[in-house]
Amino acid sequence: MNKLNRKTWTEIKSDDSWALFKIMSEFVEGYESLRRIGPCVSIFGSARTKATEPEYLQAATDIAEKLTRKGFGIITGGGPGIMEAANKGAQQGAGPSVGLNIDLPFEQSSNPYIDPDKNLNFDYFFARKVMFVKYSQAFVVMPGGFGTLDELFEAVTLVQTGKIDRFPIILYGADFWEGLKNWVDTTLKGTGKISPNDTDLIRIANDADQVVEIIEEFYQEKGYTTNF
Repeated sequence: MNKLNRKTWTEIKSDDSWALFKIMSEFVEGYESLRRIGPCVSIFGSARTKATEPEYLQAATDIAEKLTRKGFGIITGGGPGIMEAANKGAQQGAGPSVGLNIDLPFEQSSNPYIDPDKNLNFDYFFARKVMFVKYSQAFVVMPGGFGTLDELFEAVTLVQTGKIDRFPIILYGADFWEGLKNWVDTTLKGTGKISPNDTDLIRIANDADQVVEIIEEFYQEKGYTTNF
């Protein structure tokens, strides 16, 4: 690289300092937009889920609609696929429909079922993940890829380490998640990498009513609050 085109270390540090203002603005906008939202459930899943997997798309819509009719809002990553299906269900149930979009070079764009005043955009994954965790009473994790796994294990780690209170983390679709669940049970727990009761932090459900039941049972005696 030509030396004239290279940034000095001082210039790099200056760029880092200015980036803090952008990061702060994302937190401020998220907090201001969501602080009065009420109890919500985040639904995660692949943006690449297509009409060739109608069972998962319909399940996401059904779960979201049933939860909104119980008084919950729905938070998604704001994109297509499972996220769009969940936001659609939230609107069908006449509940809050939130989209936390992330600026990506592919696949991500706002879906049409997000409430206009609840459509937020992020440049930073970590700021976005804070909003998911802070304002969710439960995570429903549909089939997805690396991004979905990132959200799943972020939540499990925060609960496991006591950084946030326990809340329902539900994997939807035993057929899809069975291999991961078996690996956690036999390899992670079997070799002592996690505590024996850590596997209790994750539940598996196979229909929309079961998802709603797990969440409602958890909160029968516990009030709804933000997580930190």
